[in-house]
Amino acid sequence: MKRFIAAALPLLLSLAACGGTPEQPQPQPDPVETQQVEQFVFTRENFPRLNGSTAMVPLGQAIASVLLGETREETADLTKFSRTTQSYRELMNGQADLLISGAPPEGIYAEKEELGFEWELSTFAVDGLVFIVNADNPVDSLTTEQIQKIYTGEITNWSEVGGRDEDIVPFQRNEEAGSQTAMKKLVMGDIPLMEAPKEYVSGAMGDLVEVVASYNDSAAAIGYTVYYYAHDMKMADGLKIIAVDGVQPNAETIRSRAYPFINDSYVVIAAGLADDVPAKVLYNWILSEEGQRLVAREGYVSVMDVGDAS
Repeated sequence: MKRFIAAALPLLLSLAACGGTPEQPQPQPDPVETQQVEQFVFTRENFPRLNGSTAMVPLGQAIASVLLGETREETADLTKFSRTTQSYRELMNGQADLLISGAPPEGIYAEKEELGFEWELSTFAVDGLVFIVNADNPVDSLTTEQIQKIYTGEITNWSEVGGRDEDIVPFQRNEEAGSQTAMKKLVMGDIPLMEAPKEYVSGAMGDLVEVVASYNDSAAAIGYTVYYYAHDMKMADGLKIIAVDGVQPNAETIRSRAYPFINDSYVVIAAGLADDVPAKVLYNWILSEEGQRLVAREGYVSVMDVGDAS
């Protein structure tokens, strides 16, 4: 059964200025009184073209399933996400209508300016960039400085951080990946990552998780991914998510931002859309209490405190 969405005109004040960036979040708005409320029904014909980060595919499928009244399998063709960087390009080029994604990489801002494109962008969930090792690795925690030195090549053996006498094999993501952007921004800052051998660079997020778990039948590898993917998708079988600076990543420490590497997730549309345009209706719905309950129920850390969403 298709869901009826109350499309209010206006529905919500914008959560972020059209020219805003993730680095300059705008204050959370209060709902405004509505002068006109219409029932909006999503159909396959008007459903926005979704895109975004690969970690958001399950959420995209859940959104389409709930709003179209179809199974996730039936809506799979509506959620063929093309990863973080490319998804922003497709939005700017008119090939996507709405993104659920990590932060845009730095290079995207230059492309945005060149195209003269403006977007409306709001945080809808919070995630953490987490570090994973083989479950047999005795190291349970690393400091930020130790992680930085591992990824600059200064620390090369697990014995230097309390582990076995074994060479560290530090895997990275490819440059187009949202987790690679997060690694550079949240962890490394101005410190350049060492150039990883080609075999130490993983294309898909699932590939990185698998290779860290099984590399060379040893516990030598380390890699990074988003908390949702490693934990809630049960991709961490045979793996261990380690603490950073003594803080173990979980929903509580990520929502409170006690965990050091927090990566916001954004819903993004072209700026200036009317409130009754399907992409804007969906944008507002994702930020509503009902949408936030779905976000939390799917295992993501919603920005709105919706209590027990199970």
